[in-house]
Amino acid sequence: MFGPLTSALDLNLLPVPAAIVELHENRFLFESINRPFRLAGLGTLASESPLIRLLGPQIRRFLASDDTRCEIAWQFGEEVDCRYFRVLFARHSNRRKHRCMVTLVDQTGELRTEQSLRREMTTDSLTGLPNRAGFGDQLESMIGPDNRNKFAVLALNLDRFSRVNACMGGLVGDELLISVARRIKGALRGRDVLGRMGGDEFGIIMALDDGPNEALHVAKRVQAALSMPFRLSDFEVRIDCSIGVALGSDDIDDPEDLIRHAQFSVKRAKKSGRTEVYQTRAFDLAREQFSIETALRRAIDGGLMTLSFQPICDLASGRIKSFEALARWTTEDGVKLSPTEFIPVAEESGLIVPLGRWAMDEAARTLAEWDRRAGGDCGVKLAVNLSAIQLQRDQIAPMVRGVLEKHHIDGSRFTLELTESAIVSDPDRIAQTMLALKDLGTTLAMDDFGTGYSNLAYLQKLPIDLLKIDRSFVSGMLADRDKVAIVRAILGLAHALGMQTTAEGIETNELAQTLAALGCNYGQGFLYARPLPDEEAYALLRARNA
Repeated sequence: MFGPLTSALDLNLLPVPAAIVELHENRFLFESINRPFRLAGLGTLASESPLIRLLGPQIRRFLASDDTRCEIAWQFGEEVDCRYFRVLFARHSNRRKHRCMVTLVDQTGELRTEQSLRREMTTDSLTGLPNRAGFGDQLESMIGPDNRNKFAVLALNLDRFSRVNACMGGLVGDELLISVARRIKGALRGRDVLGRMGGDEFGIIMALDDGPNEALHVAKRVQAALSMPFRLSDFEVRIDCSIGVALGSDDIDDPEDLIRHAQFSVKRAKKSGRTEVYQTRAFDLAREQFSIETALRRAIDGGLMTLSFQPICDLASGRIKSFEALARWTTEDGVKLSPTEFIPVAEESGLIVPLGRWAMDEAARTLAEWDRRAGGDCGVKLAVNLSAIQLQRDQIAPMVRGVLEKHHIDGSRFTLELTESAIVSDPDRIAQTMLALKDLGTTLAMDDFGTGYSNLAYLQKLPIDLLKIDRSFVSGMLADRDKVAIVRAILGLAHALGMQTTAEGIETNELAQTLAALGCNYGQGFLYARPLPDEEAYALLRARNA
């Protein structure tokens, strides 16, 4: 503060620009200024000073108020050499209202450092494009509540980039990303914003002047720009991309939702092979799957899963030879979910591994209990399904061995069912697993034969004991000559390779008799029973095989 004796000498004791400003007859005067004030280029005469020219209205309002101090931020100068000050107006409450002291603290260096750090934090160091944070900032600044339906966000993911990176090295991968960024930039309009979201994912913010189709046109231009091979070192590499589009709408409260919607759509684009536009229903389904995943994890950990058992009968004698163990789940809310709803979620999330381990253990426990009640071998096998994902991620043979030893069950009491897709996913590794399972004495079955990538070489080389004919060929077979021909061919092939056969989906005695006449060994379907709880399955076994 200052008193009645404040003078130029007093102000010169201050290390920052300072002036005593007086409003006299509606004109500003400098009663005194200090040397830093003059060196800052703020003038010596109030009538010529940029301080008065630019801040005069604020000073007037301060002098007309009852405040004793007021602090504001002030930007002074052209953009290139702009300077930033924190300005303080101050006076004694008991002094005259037409006089105050103005001090200025130069914050230019501090703010420029902050801006530089912010630029570094929001800029991708490799491509110079906005990174994920910078892209979000740009989106926030461009899209307001009143114009959200006039913008679209495109998410772009490179296909095969990880292979290039792994085979040719990180430097070549960086070179490819830089080249890709240049090509995409060249395909965009001048006002479109391109950012690198991370890894091999890019994002585009674009204004829509002519409706949603404009975003699809841009997507086509980008794909066309990337269609030509990239020359990297001594190689020419072709890179495709998957693009997801999210269109702005009045329903979107947070512009960041557009980014999330576009990223969700690009995942769908990778599966479909075409540019995908965000659909609320698809997103809701994905959220529903995440909800199922969370509940399924709790169900597995909390012992809420159960097994049902469907009989597999000898077509010649009608006796039950085995049961297929099928996972069943009733949620905590009492909702019964079909395996077609939760098994795909389990496979995608990796929960198929603990679920598969639980199913194998529960099946062995049930079989041991049936043997105990029968006073020895109860006379049937149990069939357990092995998922393709489970075969890839788990050590199946050691897991099965551990379960057999735990429940004192011989491996010959189990049939392990694999799908064709599981075998073709990694035939060499699966072959080793199958041989290890055969060493345990288990029977190996190929499930849903004919619906996947059937390959006779696999049937010859792999230790498969049994083919299960898919219900799509069996159901309605009697009225369809083509289906009869297919089933006859599968049965002939199995016989030639020394394999047994099971037909799924048998619902009538006539169908069962026809399949037996064609040489099929076993049958499974609603003719014999629907999947039953363990108690009912055991009762059926005792009654039918008595």
